[in-house]
Amino acid sequence: MVNWIRSLVVGLGLAGLLGASAFAAASEQSDFLAAAQKAFSDMQDDPDMTWFRDNMKNARAVLISPEIVKAGFVLGGSGGRAAMFAKDQATGRWEGPAFYNLATASIGFQAGVAVSQAVMLVMNEKALNSFLSTKFKLGGDMSVAAGPVGAGAQSSVQADVYTFARSKGLYGGLNFDGTVVSINSGWNKAYYGKAVTPVDVLVRHSVTNPSADPFRMEVAKAAK
Repeated sequence: MVNWIRSLVVGLGLAGLLGASAFAAASEQSDFLAAAQKAFSDMQDDPDMTWFRDNMKNARAVLISPEIVKAGFVLGGSGGRAAMFAKDQATGRWEGPAFYNLATASIGFQAGVAVSQAVMLVMNEKALNSFLSTKFKLGGDMSVAAGPVGAGAQSSVQADVYTFARSKGLYGGLNFDGTVVSINSGWNKAYYGKAVTPVDVLVRHSVTNPSADPFRMEVAKAAK
């Protein structure tokens, strides 16, 4: 009887530790999403983002990164994490998030470190399908252009992906052409409690996390 009780206590203790570990991991993603939601709201609220607001309804998906770090001297690069929401064409419902890594290498004169918020509008199925692959490079099989900024700004370029970068309230300074996008499998697993792919999250809708609902609803509202 004593051994049985001891085993039960040990088992519960291990379960508690595993649960705490999972909670800590998911909490990291939740903190990231809170920062990403603020970055998205900042873009939405800025009076210079007329084109962005007007074209959210035409986007097939949106990728948001609250922090892209650009650093280096002569040889440098930029990188960060991002979360994607995608629109289900059949239901009109926005699904997500799926987590990604972004990395860009660059050569040229650079000095210091810059931190930017970034949002990408994915405008068609072809571009979205690239994001569903394990790893790909922006500007390869798809066209990437800086999104128009300014009150009443228009774009003369038809692109598969439009990018917006914002650093300390100013726009520009990051070139996403050549950026390598890869799935952050560890974060997706931590957030959904099991190994999942962006296809599971954004296409099949086989997993959800209710804590993302406020962010998802904000994206859906912006796309109306």
